[in-house]
Amino acid sequence: QIRCTMKSRVGKKRGLPKDLPEKKQYIRFWKFILSYILLMGVFVIIIGYEPVKSVMDINGAYTRMIVYFSYLALKPFGIVQGIDGSVITLKGLALDIRFGCNGLEAFLIYSVAVLAFPARWILKTLGVVIGFIVLQIVNILRIAGLGLTGIYLPQYFQYVHIYVAQGMMIAVAFVLFLFWVGYASKK
Repeated sequence: QIRCTMKSRVGKKRGLPKDLPEKKQYIRFWKFILSYILLMGVFVIIIGYEPVKSVMDINGAYTRMIVYFSYLALKPFGIVQGIDGSVITLKGLALDIRFGCNGLEAFLIYSVAVLAFPARWILKTLGVVIGFIVLQIVNILRIAGLGLTGIYLPQYFQYVHIYVAQGMMIAVAFVLFLFWVGYASKK
């Protein structure tokens, strides 16, 4: 019996699953992956391509918004000396908020995943808007935490900045996406 079972498994063709639900899942998975890659490419071009940036600098506007709200979050601690463009000047420290630090890439990763996922547009819109708000709150708290660490615990600033703060936004975006997928799947 063992030989017969082994022979029948070896003789089967590999490829798309035979039953329809598995085939649909397989197609949906690859549609999601391809849509994600295409949308991410479009958004990266919109944000980083110089001719587009000369018309509308989304990254610059986004950064100024994050810098302003981070400034407001740090102001009650009495350590802020001012802001200039992408720089928040604190007592003894300057935080230069750039792409990669401003949270835009985490928002792009999240929002592109939501847009690529097969769901109704109202759910996608709701997911992007709520995700934007949540990610901005987390990011502003993250930047404020980095500022406070740089002032009060300067010996830990590099460690917190490189090993904690950078990965935190991507992790939050991923977990937020998983929550949204659970919600959208039920609807």
